[in-house]
Amino acid sequence: MTKLGQMKHPQSDDSQADDKPHYDVVIIGGGINGCGIARELAAKGYSVYLAEARDLSSGTSSWSTKLIHGGLRYLEHYEFRLVREALRERETLMKMAPHLIHPLRFILPHLPSMRPKWLLRLGLFLYDNLGGRQKLAGSHSINLKQDEAGRILKPEFTSAFEYSDCFVDDNRLTILNARAAQNYGAVIQPYNAVLSAQKTENGWQIKTEKQSITASLIINAAGPWADQVRSLSGRSSNDKKLRLVRGSHIITDKKFDHDRAYIFQNSDGRILFAIPYLDDYTLFGTTDVDHEDSPDAPEISDAEIDYICAEVSHYLKQAITPEDVRFTYSGVRPLYDDGASQAQSATRDYVLGYEEDTNDSWLNIFGGKLTTYRKLAKAVSAKIENILPAPSNNEAGASYLPGGNMANGDFSAFLTSVQREFPTIDDTRLRRMAKAYGTEIYSILGNANEPADEGIDFGCGLYQAEVDFLIAHEWAKTADDILMRRSKLGYQFNDQQRRTLSDYLASHPALS
Repeated sequence: MTKLGQMKHPQSDDSQADDKPHYDVVIIGGGINGCGIARELAAKGYSVYLAEARDLSSGTSSWSTKLIHGGLRYLEHYEFRLVREALRERETLMKMAPHLIHPLRFILPHLPSMRPKWLLRLGLFLYDNLGGRQKLAGSHSINLKQDEAGRILKPEFTSAFEYSDCFVDDNRLTILNARAAQNYGAVIQPYNAVLSAQKTENGWQIKTEKQSITASLIINAAGPWADQVRSLSGRSSNDKKLRLVRGSHIITDKKFDHDRAYIFQNSDGRILFAIPYLDDYTLFGTTDVDHEDSPDAPEISDAEIDYICAEVSHYLKQAITPEDVRFTYSGVRPLYDDGASQAQSATRDYVLGYEEDTNDSWLNIFGGKLTTYRKLAKAVSAKIENILPAPSNNEAGASYLPGGNMANGDFSAFLTSVQREFPTIDDTRLRRMAKAYGTEIYSILGNANEPADEGIDFGCGLYQAEVDFLIAHEWAKTADDILMRRSKLGYQFNDQQRRTLSDYLASHPALS
């Protein structure tokens, strides 16, 4: 049986069926793993085609807890390598995207009945030092009777620990990786489901909703749909490799005024976060519940809402009730099924494996974390190079993501400069756009002296110039693409504003 590793790159091979466009690699799935892999492989000179059935980052990569973190609680499961790798990546990603990723301090309240202080101190010492921390402040203890972080907590909480991690806009991180992949030459195709894949002597014939192509290799990065996509390779739909675990969050009106987050130790040994969110809200989550239903549209259960409210209310002077919940969201984590008895104990590490009987031309991606997507991509690249040598020695490496090339990675200084250059534009809006687009904000605002220079005002600080940029450069097609994934303004838009935006998109010449 001929191994693919003995083949050369066949882009110019005249034997390709029906002159279909040929690619070295076709990636199925436009989440953080798929887009990160596309960036890494395209940088190495592979011809890459990424197909996503829906919008980019519309699945699990949309519904995380919005953290770039090492995973403090993973230390309890002795996953030291995973924590070390994540902490190192935390530093790298801050440099790559200083507009998207920002330091966030966490308060860990303590009672004598909880994990002993010595154990927490040991865990935080490891957390401070495992990953070569450079930019972030270290951990220390605080007196909650004197610190403003204690004001919202019940009086029995008198001491706490404080440590650093980072907040991220998960959707934009995914989309900017797709942008970077495209800049390296990858073809990125959202709203383009793969319908079939037929094995051939030289690779695969693939039919998508938009076209037919051929490929030497297929990478299945479909996240929660990976088992379903595997059936395209000829596997039985009953041959499962994934454990689907639902993580749900609730969003309430702002519950505290400072800019730090909380990490609460729950009565069942799990943890919950309370995070400042979008200026006006507090984000609480997440749960870990086995998800037996379709991953297409996961929804929080009443039991999960009750669980989050009850657990955080053990800490807060003013209890959180289901009536306080303004919004919710749920995502399905595609964890590799390692046989763990509890959902929260299942590994968060990634597993890469070739599909059987495909001559190593079909690679499956299982699991992974938002924080370590880049390491996963590098592991995939190394695996692919053993089968199909890389055309070049280049790497995506730790180069800036689009918009991240600001002096010294100093977002505060950059924002000050933007505010000085656009004094007539509202500061709240400028801050949102600077965080979303970084240095590319100039491509949107151009020479605008007044908001009216940017065309139609759709409301809540969204103007035609920004919408047109998202259509032209970020594959946006629908109101939800713009409001929920690329700007988060959907939390503020009313029905009429949404209809106005939808009507504009429906008549846009680039979308017809």
